[in-house]
Amino acid sequence: MNIKLIYSLLKADIDLIEKELERAVKSHSPVLEEASIHLLKAGGKRIRPVLLLLGAKFGEYDIHRIKHAAAALELIHMASLVHDDVIDDAVIRRGEKTVKAEWDNRVAMYTGDFIFAAALECMAQIDDSEAHQILSHTMTELCIGEIIQIQDKYRYDQHLRDYLRRIKRKTAILIATSCQLGAITAGAPAHVHRKLYEFGYNVGMSFQITDDILDFIASEQELGKPAGSDLLQGNITLPVLYAMKQDELRSRIINVSAHTDRQDINEIIFLLKQSGAIERSNELSSRYLHRALAILDELPQGRHQNSLREIAHFIGRRKY
Repeated sequence: MNIKLIYSLLKADIDLIEKELERAVKSHSPVLEEASIHLLKAGGKRIRPVLLLLGAKFGEYDIHRIKHAAAALELIHMASLVHDDVIDDAVIRRGEKTVKAEWDNRVAMYTGDFIFAAALECMAQIDDSEAHQILSHTMTELCIGEIIQIQDKYRYDQHLRDYLRRIKRKTAILIATSCQLGAITAGAPAHVHRKLYEFGYNVGMSFQITDDILDFIASEQELGKPAGSDLLQGNITLPVLYAMKQDELRSRIINVSAHTDRQDINEIIFLLKQSGAIERSNELSSRYLHRALAILDELPQGRHQNSLREIAHFIGRRKY
Protein backbone atom coordinates (compact mmCIF):
# COMPACT_ATOMS: atom_id res chain seq x y z
CA MET A 1 0.00 0.00 0.00
CA ASN A 2 1.47 3.38 -0.99
CA ILE A 3 0.79 6.86 0.39
CA LYS A 4 -1.59 7.84 -2.43
CA LEU A 5 -3.72 4.76 -1.84
CA ILE A 6 -3.90 5.51 1.90
CA TYR A 7 -5.14 9.02 1.20
CA SER A 8 -7.65 7.73 -1.37
CA LEU A 9 -9.05 5.20 1.12
CA LEU A 10 -9.43 7.96 3.71
CA LYS A 11 -10.66 10.62 1.27
CA ALA A 12 -14.29 10.68 2.43
CA ASP A 13 -13.20 11.13 6.06
CA ILE A 14 -10.54 13.73 5.17
CA ASP A 15 -13.24 15.66 3.27
CA LEU A 16 -15.39 15.67 6.41
CA ILE A 17 -12.45 17.05 8.38
CA GLU A 18 -11.95 19.79 5.76
CA LYS A 19 -15.60 20.79 6.17
CA GLU A 20 -15.14 20.81 9.95
CA LEU A 21 -12.09 23.07 9.56
CA GLU A 22 -14.05 25.49 7.39
CA ARG A 23 -16.92 25.49 9.88
CA ALA A 24 -14.54 26.06 12.79
CA VAL A 25 -13.01 29.26 11.35
CA LYS A 26 -16.28 30.98 10.46
CA SER A 27 -16.43 34.27 12.31
CA HIS A 28 -18.44 37.46 12.72
CA SER A 29 -15.18 39.22 11.85
CA PRO A 30 -14.68 39.17 8.05
CA VAL A 31 -10.92 39.80 8.46
CA LEU A 32 -10.37 36.87 10.86
CA GLU A 33 -12.42 34.53 8.70
CA GLU A 34 -10.75 35.63 5.46
CA ALA A 35 -7.26 35.29 6.94
CA SER A 36 -8.08 31.85 8.37
CA ILE A 37 -9.56 30.63 5.07
CA HIS A 38 -6.47 31.97 3.29
CA LEU A 39 -4.36 29.70 5.48
CA LEU A 40 -6.68 26.73 4.99
CA LYS A 41 -6.57 27.09 1.20
CA ALA A 42 -2.76 27.13 1.27
CA GLY A 43 -3.14 23.39 1.70
CA GLY A 44 -0.66 21.01 3.22
CA LYS A 45 -0.57 17.24 3.41
CA ARG A 46 -2.85 17.06 6.47
CA ILE A 47 -0.40 14.57 7.97
CA ARG A 48 -1.65 15.11 11.52
CA PRO A 49 -5.35 14.44 10.80
CA VAL A 50 -4.42 11.37 8.76
CA LEU A 51 -2.29 10.01 11.61
CA LEU A 52 -5.15 10.70 14.00
CA LEU A 53 -7.59 8.79 11.77
CA LEU A 54 -5.22 5.82 11.58
CA GLY A 55 -4.70 5.90 15.35
CA ALA A 56 -8.47 5.76 15.77
CA LYS A 57 -8.57 2.55 13.72
CA PHE A 58 -7.18 0.77 16.80
CA GLY A 59 -10.45 1.47 18.64
CA GLU A 60 -14.14 1.96 17.85
CA TYR A 61 -13.88 4.10 14.73
CA ASP A 62 -16.60 6.77 14.44
CA ILE A 63 -15.65 9.56 12.06
CA HIS A 64 -18.42 11.87 13.33
CA ARG A 65 -16.74 11.85 16.75
CA ILE A 66 -13.13 11.61 15.60
CA LYS A 67 -13.39 14.50 13.12
CA HIS A 68 -13.58 17.02 15.98
CA ALA A 69 -10.25 15.87 17.44
CA ALA A 70 -8.66 15.75 13.96
CA ALA A 71 -9.78 19.31 13.20
CA ALA A 72 -8.51 20.51 16.59
CA LEU A 73 -5.02 19.10 15.97
CA GLU A 74 -4.80 20.62 12.48
CA LEU A 75 -6.02 23.99 13.76
CA ILE A 76 -3.35 24.00 16.47
CA HIS A 77 -0.75 23.26 13.81
CA MET A 78 -2.10 26.04 11.60
CA ALA A 79 -2.12 28.57 14.44
CA SER A 80 1.49 27.78 15.26
CA LEU A 81 2.45 28.39 11.61
CA VAL A 82 0.83 31.84 11.63
CA HIS A 83 2.73 32.81 14.77
CA ASP A 84 5.95 31.29 13.36
CA ASP A 85 5.70 33.45 10.25
CA VAL A 86 5.40 36.61 12.35
CA ILE A 87 8.43 35.65 14.47
CA ASP A 88 10.49 34.71 11.40
CA ASP A 89 9.22 37.66 9.33
CA ALA A 90 8.33 35.14 6.61
CA VAL A 91 6.44 36.37 3.56
CA ILE A 92 6.05 33.05 1.71
CA ARG A 93 4.84 29.64 2.91
CA ARG A 94 4.12 26.74 0.54
CA GLY A 95 4.56 29.15 -2.36
CA GLU A 96 1.79 31.47 -1.12
CA LYS A 97 1.84 34.74 0.80
CA THR A 98 1.74 34.29 4.56
CA VAL A 99 -1.07 35.88 6.61
CA LYS A 100 1.34 38.49 7.94
CA ALA A 101 2.41 39.38 4.39
CA GLU A 102 -1.15 39.50 3.01
CA TRP A 103 -2.41 41.58 5.95
CA ASP A 104 0.03 42.59 8.72
CA ASN A 105 1.60 41.34 11.95
CA ARG A 106 -1.31 42.38 14.16
CA VAL A 107 -3.89 40.61 12.02
CA ALA A 108 -1.64 37.54 11.86
CA MET A 109 -1.23 37.36 15.65
CA TYR A 110 -4.96 37.70 16.28
CA THR A 111 -5.68 35.17 13.52
CA GLY A 112 -3.36 32.68 15.21
CA ASP A 113 -5.10 33.28 18.55
CA PHE A 114 -8.51 32.91 16.91
CA ILE A 115 -7.51 29.59 15.31
CA PHE A 116 -6.21 28.31 18.67
CA ALA A 117 -9.58 29.18 20.18
CA ALA A 118 -11.36 27.41 17.32
CA ALA A 119 -9.31 24.29 18.10
CA LEU A 120 -10.51 24.32 21.70
CA GLU A 121 -14.10 24.72 20.52
CA CYS A 122 -13.70 21.63 18.33
CA MET A 123 -12.30 19.63 21.25
CA ALA A 124 -15.27 20.65 23.39
CA GLN A 125 -17.24 18.08 21.36
CA ILE A 126 -15.05 15.31 22.87
CA ASP A 127 -16.18 14.27 26.35
CA ASP A 128 -12.95 12.71 27.60
CA SER A 129 -10.86 14.35 30.33
CA GLU A 130 -7.69 12.43 29.40
CA ALA A 131 -7.92 13.69 25.82
CA HIS A 132 -8.26 17.28 27.05
CA GLN A 133 -5.34 16.94 29.46
CA ILE A 134 -3.11 15.55 26.71
CA LEU A 135 -4.09 18.32 24.31
CA SER A 136 -3.49 21.02 26.97
CA HIS A 137 -0.03 19.59 27.71
CA THR A 138 0.75 19.49 23.99
CA MET A 139 -0.22 23.15 23.51
CA THR A 140 1.88 24.16 26.51
CA GLU A 141 4.93 22.29 25.21
CA LEU A 142 4.42 23.76 21.73
CA CYS A 143 4.46 27.30 23.14
CA ILE A 144 7.56 26.57 25.23
CA GLY A 145 9.24 25.20 22.10
CA GLU A 146 8.48 28.39 20.19
CA ILE A 147 9.91 30.57 22.98
CA ILE A 148 13.05 28.44 23.17
CA GLN A 149 13.47 28.73 19.39
CA ILE A 150 13.36 32.52 19.71
CA GLN A 151 15.91 32.45 22.53
CA ASP A 152 18.19 30.13 20.53
CA LYS A 153 18.30 32.27 17.38
CA TYR A 154 21.89 32.85 16.25
CA ARG A 155 23.14 31.00 19.38
CA TYR A 156 25.93 29.04 17.76
CA ASP A 157 27.25 27.45 20.97
CA GLN A 158 24.24 25.19 21.47
CA HIS A 159 24.52 21.40 21.71
CA LEU A 160 22.80 18.52 19.97
CA ARG A 161 20.58 17.94 23.01
CA ASP A 162 19.33 21.56 22.77
CA TYR A 163 18.31 20.97 19.17
CA LEU A 164 16.61 17.65 19.94
CA ARG A 165 14.62 19.10 22.84
CA ARG A 166 13.56 22.01 20.69
CA ILE A 167 12.30 19.93 17.77
CA LYS A 168 10.52 17.58 20.18
CA ARG A 169 8.45 20.54 21.40
CA LYS A 170 8.25 22.29 18.03
CA THR A 171 7.20 19.31 15.90
CA ALA A 172 7.38 15.81 17.33
CA ILE A 173 4.96 16.24 20.22
CA LEU A 174 2.11 17.37 17.95
CA ILE A 175 2.60 14.38 15.65
CA ALA A 176 2.82 12.06 18.69
CA THR A 177 -0.37 13.53 20.12
CA SER A 178 -2.13 13.11 16.77
CA CYS A 179 -1.51 9.36 16.85
CA GLN A 180 -2.41 9.03 20.52
CA LEU A 181 -5.47 11.28 20.50
CA GLY A 182 -7.07 9.33 17.66
CA ALA A 183 -6.77 6.12 19.66
CA ILE A 184 -8.05 7.73 22.87
CA THR A 185 -11.02 9.30 21.08
CA ALA A 186 -11.88 5.87 19.68
CA GLY A 187 -11.61 4.21 23.10
CA ALA A 188 -8.49 2.12 22.37
CA PRO A 189 -6.73 0.47 25.34
CA ALA A 190 -4.18 2.56 27.26
CA HIS A 191 -1.19 0.39 26.27
CA VAL A 192 -2.12 0.89 22.60
CA HIS A 193 -2.48 4.66 22.68
CA ARG A 194 0.77 5.00 24.65
CA LYS A 195 2.61 2.96 22.03
CA LEU A 196 1.06 5.12 19.32
CA TYR A 197 2.41 8.19 21.11
CA GLU A 198 5.92 6.67 21.10
CA PHE A 199 5.54 5.84 17.41
CA GLY A 200 4.40 9.38 16.61
CA TYR A 201 7.20 10.95 18.64
CA ASN A 202 9.88 9.06 16.70
CA VAL A 203 8.18 9.77 13.38
CA GLY A 204 7.96 13.44 14.34
CA MET A 205 11.66 13.65 15.18
CA SER A 206 12.52 12.05 11.85
CA PHE A 207 10.09 14.40 10.10
CA GLN A 208 11.69 17.57 11.50
CA ILE A 209 15.26 16.42 10.89
CA THR A 210 14.32 15.62 7.28
CA ASP A 211 12.69 19.05 7.01
CA ASP A 212 15.89 20.68 8.24
CA ILE A 213 17.94 18.71 5.72
CA LEU A 214 15.62 19.72 2.88
CA ASP A 215 16.12 23.38 3.75
CA PHE A 216 19.64 22.97 2.35
CA ILE A 217 19.22 20.44 -0.46
CA ALA A 218 15.77 21.13 -1.98
CA SER A 219 15.17 23.78 -4.61
CA GLU A 220 13.46 27.11 -3.96
CA GLN A 221 10.54 25.92 -6.08
CA GLU A 222 10.15 22.78 -3.94
CA LEU A 223 10.58 24.63 -0.65
CA GLY A 224 8.39 27.61 -1.51
CA LYS A 225 11.19 29.77 -0.07
CA PRO A 226 14.94 30.26 -0.71
CA ALA A 227 17.25 27.42 0.39
CA GLY A 228 19.06 28.09 3.65
CA SER A 229 16.24 30.26 5.01
CA ASP A 230 16.47 28.63 8.44
CA LEU A 231 20.13 29.54 8.80
CA LEU A 232 19.53 33.09 7.59
CA GLN A 233 16.78 33.44 10.22
CA GLY A 234 19.12 32.18 12.93
CA ASN A 235 17.58 28.73 13.38
CA ILE A 236 20.47 26.39 14.15
CA THR A 237 19.43 23.02 12.73
CA LEU A 238 21.10 19.61 12.77
CA PRO A 239 23.05 19.97 9.47
CA VAL A 240 24.47 23.26 10.78
CA LEU A 241 25.50 21.72 14.10
CA TYR A 242 27.32 18.93 12.27
CA ALA A 243 28.88 21.32 9.75
CA MET A 244 30.30 23.47 12.57
CA LYS A 245 32.49 20.54 13.61
CA GLN A 246 34.78 21.76 10.79
CA ASP A 247 36.71 24.89 11.76
CA GLU A 248 36.53 26.55 8.33
CA LEU A 249 32.77 26.16 8.13
CA ARG A 250 32.28 27.17 11.75
CA SER A 251 34.07 30.47 11.18
CA ARG A 252 31.78 31.19 8.22
CA ILE A 253 28.56 30.11 9.92
CA ILE A 254 29.00 32.01 13.21
CA ASN A 255 29.15 35.26 11.23
CA VAL A 256 25.73 34.70 9.64
CA SER A 257 23.11 37.26 10.62
CA ALA A 258 19.81 38.52 9.24
CA HIS A 259 21.83 40.86 7.02
CA THR A 260 24.08 38.23 5.44
CA ASP A 261 23.76 38.43 1.66
CA ARG A 262 22.49 35.61 -0.55
CA GLN A 263 25.88 34.91 -2.16
CA ASP A 264 27.46 34.20 1.24
CA ILE A 265 24.56 31.91 2.20
CA ASN A 266 24.87 30.04 -1.10
CA GLU A 267 28.60 29.51 -0.51
CA ILE A 268 27.93 28.18 3.00
CA ILE A 269 25.27 25.84 1.63
CA PHE A 270 27.75 24.52 -0.95
CA LEU A 271 30.42 23.91 1.71
CA LEU A 272 27.89 22.35 4.08
CA LYS A 273 26.85 19.86 1.40
CA GLN A 274 30.52 18.87 0.95
CA SER A 275 31.12 18.50 4.70
CA GLY A 276 29.22 15.26 5.34
CA ALA A 277 26.70 17.10 7.53
CA ILE A 278 23.78 16.06 5.32
CA GLU A 279 24.74 12.40 5.46
CA ARG A 280 25.15 12.47 9.26
CA SER A 281 21.78 14.19 9.63
CA ASN A 282 20.15 11.56 7.43
CA GLU A 283 21.64 8.86 9.63
CA LEU A 284 20.03 10.30 12.77
CA SER A 285 16.71 10.76 10.99
CA SER A 286 16.86 7.10 9.93
CA ARG A 287 17.53 6.00 13.51
CA TYR A 288 14.34 7.69 14.69
CA LEU A 289 12.46 6.19 11.76
CA HIS A 290 13.68 2.69 12.59
CA ARG A 291 12.61 3.13 16.23
CA ALA A 292 9.15 4.14 15.04
CA LEU A 293 8.88 1.07 12.82
CA ALA A 294 10.01 -1.21 15.65
CA ILE A 295 7.27 0.20 17.90
CA LEU A 296 4.68 -0.54 15.20
CA ASP A 297 5.56 -4.22 15.45
CA GLU A 298 4.31 -4.14 19.06
CA LEU A 299 0.84 -2.98 18.00
CA PRO A 300 -2.09 -5.16 16.86
CA GLN A 301 -1.68 -6.37 13.30
CA GLY A 302 -3.92 -4.95 10.59
CA ARG A 303 -4.17 -2.78 7.50
CA HIS A 304 -4.02 0.41 9.57
CA GLN A 305 -0.69 -0.75 11.02
CA ASN A 306 0.64 -1.11 7.46
CA SER A 307 -0.72 2.34 6.61
CA LEU A 308 1.20 3.87 9.53
CA ARG A 309 4.32 2.09 8.30
CA GLU A 310 3.91 3.59 4.81
CA ILE A 311 3.39 7.08 6.24
CA ALA A 312 6.46 6.73 8.45
CA HIS A 313 8.55 5.81 5.39
CA PHE A 314 7.06 8.70 3.44
CA ILE A 315 7.81 11.20 6.21
CA GLY A 316 11.34 10.05 6.90
CA ARG A 317 12.45 9.63 3.30
CA ARG A 318 10.57 12.34 1.43
CA LYS A 319 12.36 14.51 -1.11
CA TYR A 320 9.79 17.29 -0.52
